[in-house]
Amino acid sequence: MASYFELSFEPGELALELEAAEAACFATGAIAVTFSDARDAPVLEPRPGEVRFWPSTRLQALYRAEQTDAGLIAQLAQRLGVQPERLAARAVPDRIWEREWLRDFHAMRFGERLWVCPHHESVAQSDAVVVSLDPGLAFGTGTHASTSLCLEWLDATARRRGQLFERCRVIDYGCGSGVLALAALKLGAERAYAFDIDPQALLATRQNAADNGVADRLDVCERAEDIPRGCDLLLANILGTVLISLREDLMGLIGTGAELLLSGLLASEEAEMAGAFAKWSDMTRFAQRDGWVALSGTRY
Repeated sequence: MASYFELSFEPGELALELEAAEAACFATGAIAVTFSDARDAPVLEPRPGEVRFWPSTRLQALYRAEQTDAGLIAQLAQRLGVQPERLAARAVPDRIWEREWLRDFHAMRFGERLWVCPHHESVAQSDAVVVSLDPGLAFGTGTHASTSLCLEWLDATARRRGQLFERCRVIDYGCGSGVLALAALKLGAERAYAFDIDPQALLATRQNAADNGVADRLDVCERAEDIPRGCDLLLANILGTVLISLREDLMGLIGTGAELLLSGLLASEEAEMAGAFAKWSDMTRFAQRDGWVALSGTRY
């Protein structure tokens, strides 16, 4: 017998603000409200203090089974200003909810030996380098193409540099969950510096670093000014327009001979991005996936 009842809808179709739709659910007795991506579109680079939703967001309101009757659907529909048939309803069995959201997230390999693995799974590969990470509020688990390209580049760069990689100081600019900084450290980098404008990302990065046993080699930078100059590798996985606006600052962080990877770019932005950074580096395509491109280069 179901223990819960779920009503779901896409607030964007109802011409309502998300906060107002959420409030309507709680006002009718919902015990939990969840937002999810209805169209498989990533959310990138929120501003400080901003909660950014997907372009098409689905709202799911959970009620106890005993709360549910025909009047509930009518009541919520009235508050939302729509016909009751616009709301999708389903019975939901009791589950261990804090683990339910992980059911579709599994270990992923990037390159030859780098893995991102949720805590409830393990990796059998004998020489695997594993970053333990569960999905959370901060962007970056490797599931998005732009992040996966960065992780593959890190794996390839670590193998190419060999023991020299152990002397590298790495910048993860726009760190999100910190996955790129963690991967660099797990691959043997000497130190990593993680920066993001989102306070939630900085909290997530600190916790993930502690969970992976690399907190002693990671500096979480609350301001861009806290990132030291002269690092060896720079990864910036943020939107193309932001990368262009920050190009002077980014190039000021690394010296001659340092390598950089720019990701978060649409394929249509590749030529513009290469031109914007031509003053400092000959940027070439590292790889492309699902319409996203990563460019790599060496600082002149």
